[in-house]
Amino acid sequence: MTPHHTAAPARRSAPRGGRPAVTWEQARATARDAVQPLPAAALAPAQALGHALAAPLAARTDLPPFDTSAMDGWAVAGPGPWRLEDRTLLAGTRPAPLRPGAAAPIATGARLPAGATAVLRREHGATDPATGTLHVRSAAPGAAPGTDIRVQGHECRTGDPLLPAGATVTPAVLGLAAAAGHDRLRVHRRPTVELLVLGDELLTSGLPGDGRVRDALGPLLPPWLHALGAEVTGHHRVPDAAAPLTEAVRRSSADVVVTTGSTAAGPVDFLHRALRANGAELLVDSVAVRPGHPMLLAALPGTGARPARHLVGLPGNPLAAVAGLVTLAAPLLGRLGGRTPDGPHRARAAAALPGHPADTRLVPVRRAENGVTPLPYDGPAMLRGLARADHLAVLPPGGATEGEYVTVLPLPTG
Repeated sequence: MTPHHTAAPARRSAPRGGRPAVTWEQARATARDAVQPLPAAALAPAQALGHALAAPLAARTDLPPFDTSAMDGWAVAGPGPWRLEDRTLLAGTRPAPLRPGAAAPIATGARLPAGATAVLRREHGATDPATGTLHVRSAAPGAAPGTDIRVQGHECRTGDPLLPAGATVTPAVLGLAAAAGHDRLRVHRRPTVELLVLGDELLTSGLPGDGRVRDALGPLLPPWLHALGAEVTGHHRVPDAAAPLTEAVRRSSADVVVTTGSTAAGPVDFLHRALRANGAELLVDSVAVRPGHPMLLAALPGTGARPARHLVGLPGNPLAAVAGLVTLAAPLLGRLGGRTPDGPHRARAAAALPGHPADTRLVPVRRAENGVTPLPYDGPAMLRGLARADHLAVLPPGGATEGEYVTVLPLPTG
């Protein structure tokens, strides 16, 4: 693999074979339409974290399942002052009814007894031990009917839809599912990815020198792929030679093989040869986007019991590889994992965003209250701008003027 360390020329170059490059939008649509969601399975909540729901999540109970106290204080029946009962109402118990004109201490989350009309907060009430009564403190709010009661079914009723199919199972979703009565969640399997990093010039430690450079994509891609919903099952270095690359692609059992470099037509770019040797069908072979135009997507045929797979070829330059990741890998992995695609995010350009004369351009930007601002160091081989960015701006040919709204892609943060 020999990454290109100079900016691309202004004209749109044709890919291998002379076929015109597809547009950025066509490339993303092709990647998403190339696959169907992976099979679904019912998993325990802890195992389902990060997967996408394969069916809508519906409530199996009312939430709350019964009237509960929203505050520490007293359950009261009717207007005060109230006679204090010699009991305390705690969570996890089913209390006896509260008589008219009576009050009983109650804890937050405890079930409200029948007959209770309100909860008087602890800071709003005062007791008189001599008479065994409770009254409202001077200038404090009273206990009008319904005060500080979480009414049964206020959040949802049994059978209510809570989340649609395709929603990602987050920690908050786990909590909601548990509260709504679910012991297992039906989710799509996360797609598996094997990462093949190409390049004899790459170092994994130490300082660059003697024509060799540090591998930036090996550390960058696995967590990013995980954020896109993938399970990275392998991460391998592959020499710049046709035979080992052909064999590495052939033996991979992952749903998606992701390669770095070797997508163009340089002297050690052997990916096209390896794909032909494996009987692959090229679905995308160059995209009209800068950086990253020599990215590719291929379908690998199934063999025997092994199903068909796909390969995403990313350019070797770091920012160009990220462009390939968001253009081809993100929609492909999202569809395989059954995720609902995010709607387009739009943001105002806080400054002029220069574009490419003919192609879409992806630019690292930082979002603020007044809009998105481009960051320096945005060349294909650079990561300095990306490291400070929180979005990539998708610029049409010609770019965008200050104040114009553009599509932005949020970047993963962890």
